[in-house]
Amino acid sequence: MFKPIYASSLRLADLWALGKPRVVALIVFCAAVGAAMAWPDLRALPDVLASLLGIALVAMGAAAVNCLVERNRDAEMRRTQGRPLVRGTVTVTDAALYAALLTLSGLWLLARYGNWLACALTLATFFGYAVIYTRWLKPATPQNIVIGGAAGAMPPVLGWAAVSGTISAEAAVMFLLIYTWTPPHFWALALYRQLDYEKAGLPMLPVTHGAAFTRQTILLYAVMLAAVCVLPFVIGMSGWLYMAIATWFNAGFILRSIRLYRTGDEAIARDLFRYSIKYLAWVFGALIADRLLFALL
Repeated sequence: MFKPIYASSLRLADLWALGKPRVVALIVFCAAVGAAMAWPDLRALPDVLASLLGIALVAMGAAAVNCLVERNRDAEMRRTQGRPLVRGTVTVTDAALYAALLTLSGLWLLARYGNWLACALTLATFFGYAVIYTRWLKPATPQNIVIGGAAGAMPPVLGWAAVSGTISAEAAVMFLLIYTWTPPHFWALALYRQLDYEKAGLPMLPVTHGAAFTRQTILLYAVMLAAVCVLPFVIGMSGWLYMAIATWFNAGFILRSIRLYRTGDEAIARDLFRYSIKYLAWVFGALIADRLLFALL
């Protein structure tokens, strides 16, 4: 009598994993910061939360499509061999239905509780990641993550648009922050997973241009990222609290990138990848903390 219950819970866990919830958590956090920076009316908070849920559902739908498209390549890579579609615990048909249900539900929430601009931008982001990046760019060019990074940089713009119905300079700056952060974040991963990418036939930068060139490019992007992080302060979007936190974490990013450039140590590449996730969370958290401090003062 317990076997069907266990099988059902296992199936739900596999479907949940298909949507890459850990990645989506960071996406929704950045979207929430974008929404909060747009100063929503507290009376509209239920609509804002429903819109953020919509963004989360569409992001999970896009992740599920990514797993569908890449299931054969995932089987070749040690990092992704445990995904449900590779193990066969979720069928292709079920994964496609799951992705469609998530995506359509999310878009409905955005249209109903947000606005049509946020809904249209979220749909475009879904298409940019799940179709353009996953299907065409990723297997075609070592600049895949640079071009496709535009889709990954959209969450704060979506959050801002869901609240205000507009796209502003502030939203564009938040977009630029994630867009500049994305290449060094993924290239650090690609450095210590280079053999996986070679085996799967994906032209990631370390595969096509070598580890030394990739380490140099990561360092250049780390410096560019530090410069971009000054923009919120320059345009009056944030104050000294943000600037202090961003400076501290940019120093850590650059120092790790320098260490990686000099040594080529795989352990440092792993550390930089993990640090970059913490970096983005702290920098975006600093934006909203600074805004809240300003409101209290």
